Amino acid sequence: MDIGLCAKRPLNRLIKQFSRSWVIIQLRDKTATHESITAQACLAKAALKNTNTLFIVNDDIIAAKLCAADGVHLGQTDASVKEARRILGKNKIIGKSCHSLAQAIKAEAEGADYLGIGPVFSSPLKPDLKAIGLKTVASLRERIKIPYYAIGGINLFNLKQIFKAGCRRVAVCRAVIKAKDPQKAIEKFKIELNRNDAIRIR
Repeated sequence: MDIGLCAKRPLNRLIKQFSRSWVIIQLRDKTATHESITAQACLAKAALKNTNTLFIVNDDIIAAKLCAADGVHLGQTDASVKEARRILGKNKIIGKSCHSLAQAIKAEAEGADYLGIGPVFSSPLKPDLKAIGLKTVASLRERIKIPYYAIGGINLFNLKQIFKAGCRRVAVCRAVIKAKDPQKAIEKFKIELNRNDAIRIR
């Protein structure tokens, strides 16, 4: 959930909607101050009270700690997984963004709980990063044991390409937030993800 994209829709209302869809929510704002991120994270956490929805804060470890988030997602230029673990404790979830197989192998060795691999396709939310393509995503299939999520420019039209590359999990932003009906968009993603699992199991 990118704060900038949520500007015209109340954050807490969207979060309450999404909490009914069995998703993991990550709060993201690449331009906000620490104080602003902390305030937004606490608002989001309050909206998730009495739900089972996992809540992750992007980049800001201290904000994640202050709002009692379930974990933090780190970029390549953020603090280390070890440092995040020291601050948040062993029971919190720590994810890491990776842009190559080498980075993914390193993050797994450092103790990350999950990875975000991308941007698979070009995305205006990641203007400084070149799309890594499906071949890089496919390279993780035999080498990475922890869960990994394809991220970057993913929508319902290119989702099958992600499946063909061997990835079962996706992180999406614009495809849901910018949809006319975000809740319905999530349900469509879930249908396709469940359909892919059924095909894979056969």
